[in-house]
Amino acid sequence: MQASAVSRAVAAAKSIASSLDLTVDDAIVLHDSNKLTLRLLPCDVLARVAPVDQQVAQFEVEVAQRLAESGCPVAALEPRVEPRVYERDGFVVSLWTYYEPVTPQEVAPADYADALEQLHAGMRKLDVPTPHFTDRVEQAQHLLANRELTPALADTDRELLVDTLRSMRRVIGERGAAEQLLHGEPHPGNLLATKSGLLFIDFETCCRGPVEFDLAHAPEEIAEHYPGVDQDLLRECRILVLAIITTWRWDRDDQLPNGRRLAAEWLSQIRAALGPNGLNTHG
Repeated sequence: MQASAVSRAVAAAKSIASSLDLTVDDAIVLHDSNKLTLRLLPCDVLARVAPVDQQVAQFEVEVAQRLAESGCPVAALEPRVEPRVYERDGFVVSLWTYYEPVTPQEVAPADYADALEQLHAGMRKLDVPTPHFTDRVEQAQHLLANRELTPALADTDRELLVDTLRSMRRVIGERGAAEQLLHGEPHPGNLLATKSGLLFIDFETCCRGPVEFDLAHAPEEIAEHYPGVDQDLLRECRILVLAIITTWRWDRDDQLPNGRRLAAEWLSQIRAALGPNGLNTHG
């Protein structure tokens, strides 16, 4: 979030929480990206704040609530207030349970895979309108097609990303794999290790697609513990996801720290994965 908006966003969150009879004397910034994540004290509530035009907040609240009701491993909404999105001063705010992190340790791949499998099982029971994973591909293609949006990207790298997105989207589609509701980005940053076990957060990225698309966002060893994985499809999804997130790093408005350095590393990984002839070598 732009620095000029952070103080207003914090004020909006504190004001909303106070109006709901939650005691708020302080707000600690836990994460600042497209959304601002705050820990409100002393009520100990997690607030997610975004500009009002990002109306996916309501979708995220609804999905998380329904998944929690079905026993899925997801972070819960704050139980002391009505589970909905609140709006103030140009911001939307959602309020969640704050989980004290357990002692930092490596999450066992088998436990990670089990939590994701449980999440997917619950998601299969949900019937909600969601974007398709190919919508994310199209957004990346739009960035690549507009040089004003990605001015620092070299022509050869742009061509590589354009070709990779197009070819991987095609081969994945041709596989005709079963599709379902997905988390969309179940990477380690969206998995909390808590006293209540492993819990997924951030459901604004939900989309429809094969489970391999979700697994492509997780560390490689997770798939070894997830049943029924199509390894060829997973490999193709990993290349596709890599091309998407690499494209995002070249967006002129991208604010991820070290984003361009990561983008250069990922371009090398894409070239290695595609092989010397520009074709998927299937390992």
